[in-house]
Amino acid sequence: MPAPRLPLLIIPAHNEAASLPSLLAEIHQLDLPLDILVVDDGSKDPTSVVAKAAATRVLSLPFSLGYGGAVQAGVRWALSNGFEQCVLMDGDGQHDPISLPGLLSQLHSQNCDLILGSRFLGDSDRWIPLDRRIGMAIFGRLASFLMGQKITDPTSGYQVMSRRVMEFISGDEYPHDFPDADVLIKLHYLGCKIREVPVIMRPRAHGKSMHGGSRVFYYLYKMLFSIFVAITQRNSIVSGGRHAPLHKDPDLSFKPRRVVGDHSAGAP
Repeated sequence: MPAPRLPLLIIPAHNEAASLPSLLAEIHQLDLPLDILVVDDGSKDPTSVVAKAAATRVLSLPFSLGYGGAVQAGVRWALSNGFEQCVLMDGDGQHDPISLPGLLSQLHSQNCDLILGSRFLGDSDRWIPLDRRIGMAIFGRLASFLMGQKITDPTSGYQVMSRRVMEFISGDEYPHDFPDADVLIKLHYLGCKIREVPVIMRPRAHGKSMHGGSRVFYYLYKMLFSIFVAITQRNSIVSGGRHAPLHKDPDLSFKPRRVVGDHSAGAP
């Protein structure tokens, strides 16, 4: 009987050539039992080049699909290559790799489907722009109320997920732009067990936030509308009528430019 695959660390990255070298070096120094996949979301800078130089497998997309689209591409690749667990980490260096061991241990000890890293439960630098802080407070309260449990950091992309959540992400219900509180609510409706744990998050050193500038207004509108839709579709989500069928080998709706670098353990 073959040994189970290691968890796959998926790092979606768009124009993160300046941040990735130090981030990947920190991850490699921890020597964790992880395979690593950087999803280059149609970057115009040498994101894929620096990732490959750091002995990391790279999935290069021919054009930008947005954050959610890059996450979905990575998860679909993971499912089609036999991975049973995934870790999500942003490529901008804000998610401190030192929190990875704690996240991984919680997935097994708590028997959860999704472990969500919260900056508000840990010793993070909590300086956040006022407009984003307001959005986080609104959607955190909405998610907490609808899920019947306290959610302190609904915008966190620092996560560990089981195959059940991976299959949901691979389907049509997963948004391509801002997967956020709406996804947590839908997973709750599907019966997934979700738990928050403390993580360390750092200020962004390079580049721009996807929530920055005028996009924050679109984010607020889109998230409110998406949560409203999730509420109205609760019964159909629970019955399985509104999310994509769970399957082992999802077909990509696009053709990645290439996957390069099989440097990590257990590469196919």
